Amino acid sequence: MIRRFLRDVNVTNILVLTIAGIINAFGITIFLYPVKLYDSGVSGTSMLLAQITPDYISLSFFLILLNVPLFIYGLKKQGKIFTFYAIYSVAIYSICAWLITDILPVDVSFASPLAGTDLLLCALFGGVISGIGSGLAIKAGGAMDGIEVLAVIFTKQLGISVGTFVMIYNVILYIICGIVIQSWILPLYSIVTYFAALKTIDYIVEGIDREKSVIIITGKGDKICDALLSEFNRGITKLAAEGAYSKEEKTMLYFIINRFQIGKVKDIVRSVDKSAYLSISEVAEIFSRHDER
Repeated sequence: MIRRFLRDVNVTNILVLTIAGIINAFGITIFLYPVKLYDSGVSGTSMLLAQITPDYISLSFFLILLNVPLFIYGLKKQGKIFTFYAIYSVAIYSICAWLITDILPVDVSFASPLAGTDLLLCALFGGVISGIGSGLAIKAGGAMDGIEVLAVIFTKQLGISVGTFVMIYNVILYIICGIVIQSWILPLYSIVTYFAALKTIDYIVEGIDREKSVIIITGKGDKICDALLSEFNRGITKLAAEGAYSKEEKTMLYFIINRFQIGKVKDIVRSVDKSAYLSISEVAEIFSRHDER
């Protein structure tokens, strides 16, 4: 059983998770923790607890104390590999945070070594860098924060989405932070950190330049298809369709383009069939037979 589990563990993923933990620790301890800005989720909760408890109880202690039980609790829903990857990435994050704050000759006691006391710079760079770490962890099949596990467990019972649960948790966290420190400046800047990290995670996980999927429903499918093939020289899927109201036979075309080709697609479709239905939406990831080679 252990051998089977070890066979499922991907060495490349472990390497990426290690890098992710180091990056996340750097962003938190160099930019956020020195000026008492708060990360989101369990990481932000750990930062608050480390701030209001005696100095000998470190941030790393709370990161492990709060995250590991959540990952273990979600073992049945998330699986053994995810749980192992998540605990490993949090362990790397915690060890590196401890090294930076307590061992290495880096003074993070009152200001960021790189951004000083500039709260906006600390919020933006701390959010982006920690977002890169969290995004890499998710990309490698793990997680840097147990809040998502908590969300998966309770969202069905509460009737809300995972994203809504995380947002509500963070709003409550920042309100508590404001009450505890009796100031709203740092919690408000922490919201900037949260959104910077959130957007960065999206870019890391889904890609910066996302492809676009195009759906065209038309009565002139062959003409439009030929024109598109001539212009873009890429695969197009044709499906027979029927108008539910008109009962007319239609053709549905589906294919992928990049954002620079949107205008040309619109021009081609409108030049052939001005009444054609055209839908363009973002695609996060694309898999084909070429990806398996």
